[in-house]
Amino acid sequence: MVIKLNRVALDLGIFQIYWYSLFILFGIIGAFFVINKEIKKHNISKDLIFDMSFYALIIGIIGARLYYVIFNLDYYLKYPIEILAVYKGGLAIHGGVIAGALFILYYTRKHKLNTLKILDIIVVGLILGQAIGRWGNFLNQEAYGVETTYQALKNIHIPDFIIKGMYIDKTYYTPTFLYESIWNIVGFILLIGIRKIKKLKVGTLSSCYLIWYSLARFFIEGLRTDSLMLYNLKIAQLISVIAIIIGVLLLIYSNKKNDKYHRIERKC
Repeated sequence: MVIKLNRVALDLGIFQIYWYSLFILFGIIGAFFVINKEIKKHNISKDLIFDMSFYALIIGIIGARLYYVIFNLDYYLKYPIEILAVYKGGLAIHGGVIAGALFILYYTRKHKLNTLKILDIIVVGLILGQAIGRWGNFLNQEAYGVETTYQALKNIHIPDFIIKGMYIDKTYYTPTFLYESIWNIVGFILLIGIRKIKKLKVGTLSSCYLIWYSLARFFIEGLRTDSLMLYNLKIAQLISVIAIIIGVLLLIYSNKKNDKYHRIERKC
């Protein structure tokens, strides 16, 4: 039995709400929930963090879209109105993370906050949000990998509903969205565990996020068939290598400093 996934979650006549958009929203809610819980355990203004997170989210979404558009410029120059059709897909996580991080750098410097500590708080929620958001790709039937077979997917115990959803144009495809989602969930659990270390240094969580996510993204991107390209290079693989190097250098730098990721436990 072949499943034709319906990309539309709710049709209101005047406009439609897509599953892709909903899962992006679910990811954002999940990330904000985790970030908010952690903020309560630090002596940091909740209002400042809320304002920063709100604007970082908006700028991150714009950055994610612009990043995608730039690497598909020939298409969008022909159909410029499609730039606004975000509900169809086309948000590049690397563009969102870069744009959001640059804004956070600006905001924390302006308000005299510890940038690395703020990033440490954010990345734990971010990787959970990414894990949830990837399911929007599944329902949009995008971000999949190379051709495969039904039996090959059964042999690695992929659930039937995912296998059927990966049957596109009479061909089975590798569910790379699932691999990345699972990797990110494991990363979320790992970061939660690292965060409990008593003598944790500021910047360690950010560096672990960069290394963990980028390692998987490099290899998973090698399986994908819809990668953004820079000449003959898959741009996500290039960015992943750069991010791993930054993560390693940041880990070394962080552990040479005396700043600790101090938490003030409070009863909520």
